[in-house]
Amino acid sequence: MTITNNRVMKLKLNGIYVITDQQLTPADTIETCVQQAINGGCKIVQYRDKTSSEAQRLKQATALNQLCRKNDVLFIINDDIALAKKSAAHGVHIGKNDASMKQARELLGPDSIIGVSCYNSLQQAIDAEKQGASYVAFGRFFDSSIKPHAVQATPALLQQATQQITIPIAAIGGINRHNAADLLDAGADMLAVISSVFAQKDIKSATSNLSELFNVKR
Repeated sequence: MTITNNRVMKLKLNGIYVITDQQLTPADTIETCVQQAINGGCKIVQYRDKTSSEAQRLKQATALNQLCRKNDVLFIINDDIALAKKSAAHGVHIGKNDASMKQARELLGPDSIIGVSCYNSLQQAIDAEKQGASYVAFGRFFDSSIKPHAVQATPALLQQATQQITIPIAAIGGINRHNAADLLDAGADMLAVISSVFAQKDIKSATSNLSELFNVKR
């Protein structure tokens, strides 16, 4: 990926990045929940479901993809590159135990978005960029009810990353309205959130409150 393409990605991959959760966004309300997050200003939606049947996941992913495209929001599939292909998603997000970057790129093509979890490793992020990743994600940054035992990352890591890679950076893990600004100041392009949006009574307002942080001049 060229530097020019990276600049384009910086514009596209920016803002609140919501991730669905089987407990917080169950099958009967997932579309409504995602629509509320979109109405609140989220820019990217990731569909994450590890246990439902293949048919159920394809049905939900296809519906969410259509919803996101209608609202000009990027739609990403967690870990399943075949599902990303079948549902015509914008791309996939992979972790250390998922498919390889090469496999994802070969199946999804050169224009698809491929995000890579790098946890607290700057070297993994550097390697991911060299291999053609569209963006990298670091975290967890704060206590997380979703992944309480995830490795710890720091704002200093974000600062170092912005000096050594050019692709967009997502921060994830326990992020909320009160602690998010520090991560943006450190260089995060995206704030990936689950509970701070989908566990709230008013999903639209919760998303909007986070989205407003991106309008503050830094």
